[in-house]
Amino acid sequence: QVQLVESGGGLVQAGDSLRLSCAASRLAFSSYAMGWFRQPTGKEREFVAAISRSGDSTVYAESVKGRFTISRDNAKNTVYLQMNSLKPEDTAVYYCAARFTFRGSHAYTEGNDYNVWGQGTQVTVSS
Repeated sequence: QVQLVESGGGLVQAGDSLRLSCAASRLAFSSYAMGWFRQPTGKEREFVAAISRSGDSTVYAESVKGRFTISRDNAKNTVYLQMNSLKPEDTAVYYCAARFTFRGSHAYTEGNDYNVWGQGTQVTVSS
């Protein structure tokens, strides 16, 4: 089974940028569609961004559209979340998720669509 480890979280000021990384181990990374979710303290987990297995399709939550960019580097078995213009409301634990799929051009937006989850990395944005 593939394992996911997130990194790159931290404490930043509003307006700053941060790049999260999710490193995958085991199996073929290119066979997995990938996604990012987040969970603010005391709130439900919510969808952030997703990318298809092939990388040619991406989907973003309305709250992050235009500010966040999801990308993947299959040679490095890593998916990234570039976060720009961060706001205090972006504060949350960010989770990376993977779904094995034969469909190369589909990105998945529902948490239940994913098979594997990372442990999460904390992002805190101060005002």
